[in-house]
Amino acid sequence: MTAALHEQEKNNWARSIRYDQVSAIPEIWATVAERYGDCLALYDPHSSPETKYTYSELAAAIAQFASGLQALGVQPKEAIALFSENRPRWMVADQGIMTAGAIDAVRGASADKDELLFILDNSDSIGLVVQDLATLEKFANDLSSAGLRFVILLTDEPTQVSQDLGGAQVMNFSELMALGDRAGELKPVAHEVSDTATLMYTSGTSGMPKGVMLSHSNLLSQIAGASSVVSVGPGKKVMSILPIWHSYERSFEYFTLSQGVTQIYTNIRSVKKDFKEHSPQYMVAVPRLWESIYEGVQKQFREQPAGKQKLVNFFLARSHQYIKARRILAGLDLGQLTSSPGQKLIAALQMIYLWPLHQLGDRIVYAKVRQAMGGQVDYLVSGGGSIADHLEDFYELAGIPILGGYGLTETSPITHVRRPWRNLRGADGQPVPGVETLIVDLETRKPVPVGQAGLVLLRGPQIMQGYYKNPEATAKAVDPEGWLDTGDLGRMTPQGDLIITGRAKDTIVLTNGENIEPTPIENACLRSPYIDQIMLLGQDQKMLGALIVPNQEALEKWAASKGIAPALESDAVQTLIKQELKREVANRPGYRADDRIGPFKLLSEPFTVENGLLTQTLKVKRNKVRDRYQETIDALFI
Repeated sequence: MTAALHEQEKNNWARSIRYDQVSAIPEIWATVAERYGDCLALYDPHSSPETKYTYSELAAAIAQFASGLQALGVQPKEAIALFSENRPRWMVADQGIMTAGAIDAVRGASADKDELLFILDNSDSIGLVVQDLATLEKFANDLSSAGLRFVILLTDEPTQVSQDLGGAQVMNFSELMALGDRAGELKPVAHEVSDTATLMYTSGTSGMPKGVMLSHSNLLSQIAGASSVVSVGPGKKVMSILPIWHSYERSFEYFTLSQGVTQIYTNIRSVKKDFKEHSPQYMVAVPRLWESIYEGVQKQFREQPAGKQKLVNFFLARSHQYIKARRILAGLDLGQLTSSPGQKLIAALQMIYLWPLHQLGDRIVYAKVRQAMGGQVDYLVSGGGSIADHLEDFYELAGIPILGGYGLTETSPITHVRRPWRNLRGADGQPVPGVETLIVDLETRKPVPVGQAGLVLLRGPQIMQGYYKNPEATAKAVDPEGWLDTGDLGRMTPQGDLIITGRAKDTIVLTNGENIEPTPIENACLRSPYIDQIMLLGQDQKMLGALIVPNQEALEKWAASKGIAPALESDAVQTLIKQELKREVANRPGYRADDRIGPFKLLSEPFTVENGLLTQTLKVKRNKVRDRYQETIDALFI
């Protein structure tokens, strides 16, 4: 920890449970069991029956699972594949595998069969832990030559498998736990901080995944980094919705559980109900979730009588002015980081004038939004992609803090995060302790001046050990001095805030030579109530184009008000979308003429995880979309 750390950062660090002397993630559980034994650690209200573990029960279950693996002959440093979606038993299996000294290769059960088979083979796994029998049957007929010694179900289903598994022993969860119980005490394993803890296969937007090797040191750095930013503890609740095998959710869970927080599992169908019922203090998610909650609120606004809609819009407008003035006064306006005394005086006067209106709007409107999210949120964390400005504005005026962050699977993942005391909207935060950030020219690889955009390089304790069995890719990603090429474009403020501006490979170059970063323009277009998803196009074209998935419900309501059919190819609908694109793009800060969107195509099928067009963290797989709609794209630019 450096002397430059903010005072609050030092206080958070001091209050958090420290793990400086711990050599591996599994060593955490004895500490939290001793401190918070009877506190609820994991709770899944949606399993049948409901699943709960106190911290004492969780520590005991992890040790018993590990004993079962040792009884099956598992040796330290062997790999075991773990294919499952969110559930408390995932944490038992994950930490049981690590406790036995083995390495888990993780992925979600809903992944494509070929991808799961690739991971199983690439990771050299000697065993498989799988969500349930249905998941196993999905690829069981391909396992006869996989060389597996055992397969363990995370359910208690009977283990009659219809396919030949090549002689692998098949057990359900209870059978393995019984085996661990009969085996007696866990045989101690000497962990080293440099040992590989897990293989996390990238859920990227292109190609087969690469196995990112993360050490215990990498994962422990996440707990240390998060501990300096926020202070959490027993009696608090965190709601879990992201894929637990994803590095973002996984590292945050290690952090919150290391501090005695109760974790509640939810899902996309139940999240709004669970917010009200469980009133969590924390939650991490991707921008798409915050957008869906925002859209639900906006839908309720639109369904109000015209007079009430006018009143709500009046308060929203005044509150936007209020938070803008507040940001300027606090030095947290991204477009005006350094304000003169006169500008700050004007902002202060505006706040005094607007404060009563903002407070009235809070009582009439915003308090209901907070109540819909349980009324107890301390903060939300957003990552896994850029969050649009209008979402930032909405949650801020509603009094719900969102801390944006940045990182990659290759960085364990969090390297930057906005602090509660420096929540600069539009930025991706300041580095957590130990992280070095370097912005270099894309061509020369020389450092660029502060404020100038370039390629983002990172170095620190979070950086991966490398890609498993892929030294060429490792050498390409991490240079001999330890700098990781993130592939992201960004810039730094004089205060050390990182601002990601796009992906180097996503940059669209028009025929006039202009470089366009699609994400900020796409986020601006998503402000329209009629646009649900959008992907910009235009590489080597004269202008930008777009594939658009409209918000069908909003479109049908609009069409009904006009007495017309909501046909996607009709002149009326095409004109509406064209007007929406023109307005939202033109209203974007930093608008340039080249940002204008010309031809577009409305699609009836949304981008989803199921059809292969979204990642598990709901980012568009641009190459997959281009492949699927290549003829449509070609026709746009004729």
